[in-house]
Amino acid sequence: MISIDVDNVTQIYQKYSARHRFKTFKSALMRGDIFKSLRPDERVNALKNVSLKVEKGTAFGVIGENGSGKSTLLKIVAGIAKPTYGKVSVKGKVSALIELGAGFHPEISGRENVYINGIMLGLSKKEIHRKFDEIVKFAELEDFIDAPVKTYSSGMYMRLGFSIAINVNPEVLLVDEVLAVGDASFVPKCLDRINDFRRRKKTILFVSHDLTTVERICDKVAWFKEGKVETIGEPKRVIDAYLQDITEKKEEDFEAEQKEVKEKESGEKERRENRWGKREIEIKKVQLKDLQGKVKSVYSPQEGMIIEMDVEARSRIKDFVFGVGIYNSQGICCYGTNTYIEDMIPVSIEGKEKVLFKIKKLNLINGTYYMDVATHKRNGYPYDYHRNLYSFMISSRGKDMGIVRPPHTWEFTSGIKFKNP
Repeated sequence: MISIDVDNVTQIYQKYSARHRFKTFKSALMRGDIFKSLRPDERVNALKNVSLKVEKGTAFGVIGENGSGKSTLLKIVAGIAKPTYGKVSVKGKVSALIELGAGFHPEISGRENVYINGIMLGLSKKEIHRKFDEIVKFAELEDFIDAPVKTYSSGMYMRLGFSIAINVNPEVLLVDEVLAVGDASFVPKCLDRINDFRRRKKTILFVSHDLTTVERICDKVAWFKEGKVETIGEPKRVIDAYLQDITEKKEEDFEAEQKEVKEKESGEKERRENRWGKREIEIKKVQLKDLQGKVKSVYSPQEGMIIEMDVEARSRIKDFVFGVGIYNSQGICCYGTNTYIEDMIPVSIEGKEKVLFKIKKLNLINGTYYMDVATHKRNGYPYDYHRNLYSFMISSRGKDMGIVRPPHTWEFTSGIKFKNP
């Protein structure tokens, strides 16, 4: 049985335009469809021919970057907005937790807002009265329920809104990104209650950037991109495809950003300051690759890297060292080594050759990193030194602090209990 049916929905918003600022509603009606009279640059297609079906009793996740149409979809399903084209049908009572503080009047107390919101969601005053203590207790607002809502923090807003939404006993629960502002101790309670909804075969439409939570609680996931459904399917498969797309976009953005930085530098003078040596051995070209040999700029902490250097010695040289150094954006050295430190005794080099430095696993935290590469004598005399001329980014869902993310595990004795992540 289908609980939510979104059929070929398009949503067009009008941008502010001087050409249309004096247009009245009457004139718009006289001209027909106002959106047909807009130029393409005067409108935003928030949703483009979106179709999806959510089966009764399932938790359906929606992911995508900001501006991809996720929240617009939820507003249409909730009945807050009407689609420009297409149809949406929802079977059963709907409860929506979409925008922080939506439906709350800031000047009146939390108590009065509970009654107002409950009535808006279809409960009678008697039903609200019966559920009131449970709503307040779940929201952990016993000491603040009679204070004006305008004095509430964002976390208090979220707690009260979520508590009301789940206690009206809906058949369909719509949840947007509001959990992101929840207190650390309260969010697990929300997720437990959502899991309880799943067990009771309620339908949940869940929009979030928290991919770990989406993967954990959702039966199926839709990935939205630029107002369209990119793909729908099993959570891990869809999330992995989404993350791959984000990584590719980060690659493009990172490369464009680095190019812009270099263009802003003062030409060859700046490059000379970041490169020195008489180049008896010259580093002609440097490429950063993954372990499969693909050139890239954005890596995960678990990935490895190959630093590939094309080098050329003008004549036969017997005293030489190759080295690399990795620095974070604050200029702190994360790692550095060279062939001399690692007890490699040079014999000879002449002509064009390649040097490959392979890192099996980077194990760095999120951030931008810069790289030095060099060749020099054992006494430090530089042949060719490149300072911070190469950069890469580490991108992950982890929230570690510091510089390095060493491989690790946690172990506890039997008296310490945790839920599985």
